[in-house]
Amino acid sequence: MDKKEQILALAAKYRDYTAQNLGKLVQTKSYSSQEENVCRLIVKLCQEAGFDEVKIDGLGSVIARIGNGPKKLAFDAHIDTVEVGNLKNWTFEPFSGAVKDGKVWGRGSSDQKGGAAAMITAGRILKELGYGGEYSIYFTFTVMEEDCDGMCWKYMIEKEGFKPDFICSTEPTSCRIYRGHRGRMEIRIILRGISCHGSAPERGVNAAYKAAKAALAIEQLNKDLKPDAENFLGKGTICVSQMDVKGPSQCAVADYAMIYCDRRLTWGEDADFALKQVREYVSKATGDSEDQIVVEMPNYEKIGWTKTPYSQELYFPTWKIDRDHPLVKAAVKDYQELFGAEPVVDKWTFSTNLVATTGRHHIPAIGFGPGDEAQAHAPNEITRVKDLEISSAFYAMLPYMIEKGVK
Repeated sequence: MDKKEQILALAAKYRDYTAQNLGKLVQTKSYSSQEENVCRLIVKLCQEAGFDEVKIDGLGSVIARIGNGPKKLAFDAHIDTVEVGNLKNWTFEPFSGAVKDGKVWGRGSSDQKGGAAAMITAGRILKELGYGGEYSIYFTFTVMEEDCDGMCWKYMIEKEGFKPDFICSTEPTSCRIYRGHRGRMEIRIILRGISCHGSAPERGVNAAYKAAKAALAIEQLNKDLKPDAENFLGKGTICVSQMDVKGPSQCAVADYAMIYCDRRLTWGEDADFALKQVREYVSKATGDSEDQIVVEMPNYEKIGWTKTPYSQELYFPTWKIDRDHPLVKAAVKDYQELFGAEPVVDKWTFSTNLVATTGRHHIPAIGFGPGDEAQAHAPNEITRVKDLEISSAFYAMLPYMIEKGVK
């Protein structure tokens, strides 16, 4: 058999193995910064699959390797999940990890432990094929992405000096090839008023009313944002995600208001640009001068399971690579060779760890993963077993295709 036939045969052979591994990962609860148990499980699974090296980095991510080539190709899956939300919205146990009806069921099955399970199988396939090519192939199972996407990779690159030549994110893409997504940032707005007794509100300045006007200004800003010039990533967005209003008592005019915003950044938009926009819109709406309004980008400072202190500002740069980039071409050829069809080449709506690897550090990257983006953070989350088989074959084939087409 040629390489393509060998890979397809092994991916099919290990189809149930991949699904069962995903079930085990789903059953192992791993909220952000609480991933130790699932990391220990992944170490065990990678060792059993015959990886050449398996280790845990300082922040808690698992890094496994196949091959000893001078170049580096990394496949990435974050292995933390969001919480389950209202249990009444679930029709089954969120951490069941059941494999039935051609699906794996439970929190994280699509976002994004499915990619992790397919990566383990791909490593096993490459080991059985005796891969000894140009690349050391790394499989990174990363932590704290749901809280602060990319911080795990920022740590690996800037603190541990690990910088691959190419990266494939295994976030869910419905087995399509993705080549970009919008960036994002978090913005906090602080507005001040003057308190007075609630029986005579005209004596004070109510910060709650300022907040209401500011929130409507943010709504208008969202309507005014424009798409990127290529119209590939689409328009940026901004929305109010939290509000808090306080005063000295329940019988007083509020003298403090906080508005928290989620801002998605299209190509050509950055943090300074977004903060300036918010200051202008809020100032105009409230009548305060721009220097009276606090518009800031908060820091993320939660400590992970290894207790290693590390933080960053809540800014996640936009990224994309060209449709004719050699890595995209290699991925397209990979799909064509394996499946005899043309892949869809598109983009994510949400954000991934590639904000750090590619947005900050300009490492060429693509995305290809099992499951659907719409399953992320939703109740009754599932992924298709067929997607796992397709993805494990795609990952195992990719280094061979890159060696043919990327120099």
